[in-house]
Amino acid sequence: MKLTSSGAGNVGRALLQQGAMTPVALAELLNLTSAAIRKHLDTLTDQGLVEFSERAPYGPGALSGTRGRGRPARVFSLTAKGRATFGQHEQSTALTAVKFLEKTAGEEAVVAFAQQLAQAFADKHPEIREFGTLPERVEALVSALNVDGYASDITQGLGDSTQICQHNCPVGDVAAEFPQLCEAERAMFSDLLGVHVTRLATIAKGNPICTTMVPNNRRETA
Repeated sequence: MKLTSSGAGNVGRALLQQGAMTPVALAELLNLTSAAIRKHLDTLTDQGLVEFSERAPYGPGALSGTRGRGRPARVFSLTAKGRATFGQHEQSTALTAVKFLEKTAGEEAVVAFAQQLAQAFADKHPEIREFGTLPERVEALVSALNVDGYASDITQGLGDSTQICQHNCPVGDVAAEFPQLCEAERAMFSDLLGVHVTRLATIAKGNPICTTMVPNNRRETA
């Protein structure tokens, strides 16, 4: 798809790399005026590449600033079409590599690769295990996901549960064909948090966000 301006393309690539962002954060990041950012976001929204929701900003996309009272800020993120447009080259290369791995070494190699990616994340963020309570570990996990560009936040789930919402997935097209990546990530979440978690939705399956339910009333594992 041909974008109407390179400025709109820069906004789209920023959302791909940083995850969900507010217009203010985008203006800071790209050194553009608020009016210019709004124009580019309108263009991308009209083309079906960007969508928005109203929530408090979290993670890298929030940049500076704190949550205040009043109406939540509009937060913009790429649609599935937008992720395919702005990440087409990088994601196609990754998908080609995993397909080659499966063809030459078999499905077991793909599973091992997915588990290695998950383990690498866990090894990168050992601080998560150090917290003594489940809510603290959930907060630490979400912070770690945001450091790695997953644009995540926490919402209240049904009953006595918490939901981790990931608004960006750097390997979404790979996971769409190789769900082993999603399963390895879910298992890693369970291991880090000390409770069995359930994946309710994934970007890989066409949902707007990845949602993981964390039960607060289950006994923690050893």
